[in-house]
Amino acid sequence: MDLDLALVRAFAETADRLHFGRAAEHLGISQQALSKRVARLETLLAVRLFEREGGVRLTEAGERFAPAARRALAAGEYAVAAVTGAPPVVRIDTWGHLYAPMRTVAQAAEALGGVRLEPGPGRDWPSVARSLLSGDTDLGFGRVHPLPDGGDVGLTRRLVRLEPVDAVVSAAHPLAGADELRPADLRDSTLWCPAELGRLDFLRRFADEFGITRRQDGPNLGLDHLVQRIRDDASCFTLFPADAPLPEHVGLRSIALTAPTPLYAWSLAWRESYGHPLLDALLRGFADAGRARRWLDYTPGRDWLPDTDHASFAARRTRPDRGRAGTAAVRQG
Repeated sequence: MDLDLALVRAFAETADRLHFGRAAEHLGISQQALSKRVARLETLLAVRLFEREGGVRLTEAGERFAPAARRALAAGEYAVAAVTGAPPVVRIDTWGHLYAPMRTVAQAAEALGGVRLEPGPGRDWPSVARSLLSGDTDLGFGRVHPLPDGGDVGLTRRLVRLEPVDAVVSAAHPLAGADELRPADLRDSTLWCPAELGRLDFLRRFADEFGITRRQDGPNLGLDHLVQRIRDDASCFTLFPADAPLPEHVGLRSIALTAPTPLYAWSLAWRESYGHPLLDALLRGFADAGRARRWLDYTPGRDWLPDTDHASFAARRTRPDRGRAGTAAVRQG
């Protein structure tokens, strides 16, 4: 049987959204046309792929067909790129934008050859997780942590970088003259969080671990706003990746944290059932960049990771680095 990829795509979009109207809108066709394509595919396969009574849901046959259908679509896109000479496109959504995630992606891209990355602006990890599960993006890059209510079930992640973070304080802060600080030295200061603290998993876990009881949060209005907020309040501090660029502002100090040094974990995430043809190449590119730049250096006692990140690092160490069959991935959920 020769499968028509247009029919397969109609199925895959509907399977991702479990809604014929939204799937049709995403494909730019009418709902009637979408329904006809799905019905035609069901006739060709001689199985029902969806139950339509009381809401749309996959049948057992549909559940089995879905991952293979997505792999077929990805292979089709790769075949077209091979013929046309156009570089393959991989959609990658990043989050944690104050911490400049594209720094790491750009360095890894140097090892990816002809792969063309198409960045997308994810709002946060929950929103990127939804985009991955719906098929609206291929990869996510940022700090991954467990989501409530199974929001990350069906996603896989791979830890690719552990970045030391510094304390950023005003030049008028009582500790501004220190060459380095311990996290515990900040207990009498106020941690400023550039979003609701409940959304900032790393900062919340840091504050809980080191007894930072004074916490303030506010809207994320960009890096300049964050810097100004810290500069103008001598009682506050925030955390910032050591290698990330801070605007040049008089009256601001970035101080290394030691004993222990907190590490910010950057990970790639993708849908477990989605077999993008270039996934192995992408993972190798990040691994090569990481080895060259010592991105995964970690010494217990000297460094600190939140428990969830520590588990990811432990899993990373126990599996070989050989493409998707041994990607040191941690299955979410």
